[in-house]
Amino acid sequence: MPSIGAWFHRYTGQVVLHRPPAHNQNTTSADYHTPQEEHIVNDRERWVATMHYQPVDHVPDEEFGYWKDTFPIWHKQGLPTYVTNNKNADRYFGFARRESVGVNVFLKPRFRQRVIEDEADHQIIINTDGARAIVHKSGASSIPHFLEFALKNRQDWETTFKPRLNPKTPTRYPADWEERKKEWATRDYPLGVYCGSLYGWIRDWMGFENAAMCFYDDPDLIEEMMEHLTNLTLTVIERAVKEVKLDFAAMWEDMAFNNGPMISPTLFRRFMVPRYKRITAFLKQHGIDVVYLDCDGNINQLVEGWLEAGVNCMFPVEVRAGTDPVELRRRYGRQCLLMGGVDKMRLREGRAAIRKEIARIENLVADGGYIPHVDHRCPPDVPYQDYLYYLEVKRAAFGIPTPERGKKWAKNREEG
Repeated sequence: MPSIGAWFHRYTGQVVLHRPPAHNQNTTSADYHTPQEEHIVNDRERWVATMHYQPVDHVPDEEFGYWKDTFPIWHKQGLPTYVTNNKNADRYFGFARRESVGVNVFLKPRFRQRVIEDEADHQIIINTDGARAIVHKSGASSIPHFLEFALKNRQDWETTFKPRLNPKTPTRYPADWEERKKEWATRDYPLGVYCGSLYGWIRDWMGFENAAMCFYDDPDLIEEMMEHLTNLTLTVIERAVKEVKLDFAAMWEDMAFNNGPMISPTLFRRFMVPRYKRITAFLKQHGIDVVYLDCDGNINQLVEGWLEAGVNCMFPVEVRAGTDPVELRRRYGRQCLLMGGVDKMRLREGRAAIRKEIARIENLVADGGYIPHVDHRCPPDVPYQDYLYYLEVKRAAFGIPTPERGKKWAKNREEG
């Protein structure tokens, strides 16, 4: 990994990283201005440099993904039919690789998803959170209509959920953990660990209204559940952060509507900020200083608390909800890292709108600490050719070369 003192320059048309020599008692400042080793920047180095405001050849080439309904529509518009999911799409478009160690801090086991009623236009299912819901057959990406939730009270927590959140469950780590560690030791891509959720999971298990009332009717239960989730995360990830040199940590909440958070900033600071602090302090003890949190909606009233708690990267920065990456950087400066922030709605408004949207964030990208991509999964009403144009404009604006790996992967699929 390049040090803070590493620098980049142009060399025969290709960006080359020069590593400074290892420091010792005989090293002088002059040694740090003599290139010692030419090195082509890889995905890991580029990602880490971007997130630490270090010199870099270009920002990482990443995207959030696509709704399931998008693929069949795009197949009719030119996308190869073998591209049917987000993983294959990442490979086809040649995006930079970023992975997680696969440590599981969620329910173990999950509830068995099953269909309990099957009608002509919809099904009633029990999902993997134990909730009963109506799912319409007309669209794979449609939002379910929930009828009942599995977590209703303290008894449900103690007898049904808490046993599934046992940190000692052996399957929380991949069976081939030792083999994976050998691969990760020489990896050229960023690798992180997933640190779960505090509010978001509780809301999924209880339902929004029930969770909201529980903060007032039984705050001790909320406290107990969040404390358990915090301890679960800290216990489970300990082995991972000690045995693998990781580049980031990730969390998920989805606790905001388009007009603001689902709980008040006061409750957020009381119940959640202290627990985030414990998690991020533990991560920093093990060299992980980039912690991003996935929360859709308008997060403006929550950002200050997250930053105070050590959660320093906002994702996916949903513009249509009023979360503007340019404004967040203006307000919080370089302490606020960002991923996302390209308004998906502009992609369906034509090519002039796409160019304008990319131009809007050019200065922010140049400032660093920001990986630009669409601010959620790309919806099916974005024309495929306009999406390709968006990638072309983004890559040209930010000096991202057209990736050869995507072409190679597509060729192998077509020949195979």
